[in-house]
Amino acid sequence: MTPAVRLIRPRWWPVVLAWALWALAMVGHAAMLWLDDLLRQVGRPELAQVLVLLPHYLVGVGAATVGALLASRRPAHPVGWLLLVFGLASAVTGVAGGSAYYLVATHTQDLTAAGGAALLGRLSFYPIPVAMNFIMLLTPTGSLPSPRWRPLAAILLTATVVTGLADTFGSYPLLDPPAPPVHSPLAVPALAAPLQLTGKLASAVIGLVSLVSAGSLVVRFRRARGLERQQLRWLALAVTTVVSVGVLVAILADSAQSAWGTGIAVLGVQLAIYAAIVRYRLYDLDRIISRTLAWGLLTVLLGGGYAAVILGLGQLLGRDSSLAVAAATLAVAALFHPARRRIQAAVDQRFNRR
Repeated sequence: MTPAVRLIRPRWWPVVLAWALWALAMVGHAAMLWLDDLLRQVGRPELAQVLVLLPHYLVGVGAATVGALLASRRPAHPVGWLLLVFGLASAVTGVAGGSAYYLVATHTQDLTAAGGAALLGRLSFYPIPVAMNFIMLLTPTGSLPSPRWRPLAAILLTATVVTGLADTFGSYPLLDPPAPPVHSPLAVPALAAPLQLTGKLASAVIGLVSLVSAGSLVVRFRRARGLERQQLRWLALAVTTVVSVGVLVAILADSAQSAWGTGIAVLGVQLAIYAAIVRYRLYDLDRIISRTLAWGLLTVLLGGGYAAVILGLGQLLGRDSSLAVAAATLAVAALFHPARRRIQAAVDQRFNRR
């Protein structure tokens, strides 16, 4: 009898695949800039989209980059690959949308090709909410919180397919103004009203599923213990920041600033997901807070002492005296280590008692 030989894939292939997909995403995002330049060359700068949607494209670049880092370091974990799907879908959506606007500007008599490109841009967007929901459902362990969450994943996929079919066969504009109305080349005018209603209902279902997926993090956090709980605290900190930034920007800023604030906050969530999954130097948040507070107090204390010595000796020796600067520097250097130990001990009694 001969033992069965099992083929083992080389360990380098996930790294190569991850960074190849990342390179495709970067090429796609760069192509958006080229398409915008073409629109300006043909005299239609009002159709350019990159500057308007730049924060959203930055989120796509961040998702692809974080996804490549995760997939190359944790190839068995699905979240890294989902982030790569997010980044690739963002790139395809931008390229297809930019192509549709360019075709509208250059082929004003026949908008069939523009309709096909616009349909591709619309359909390529839907992997983004699917990836986002699965990222929330699978972070940080890579599996669902429990088998009971499987129907939610099925509902999400079904609603996404229904929405895509409504866009494919529906007869409603696929591009935003100031572009002329562009429809899907596969549109069925007789089904325009029911398909539009069906698409809206399916989109509402996707929105509800997103809220439930976000709630799964709360359920997971309440059940988690040990390391998983620490991982989720990183994500909870980032999500709380996103919500806070979103509320403040929505109240105090205009739409452009709101988009930038939201985009930067989402990038923070992506980095938090990376830290939570990879667990590279994953410190307790209490320890981070205590160290930050201790160094902040130390900076204030020594900065105030330095200023006081400079001002005091400056009155006696003159404002431009180098002796006053030297004495202040020596005093701060002598006080640095004792002050740091005392402040850190006092802060640890509150934030890091163990």
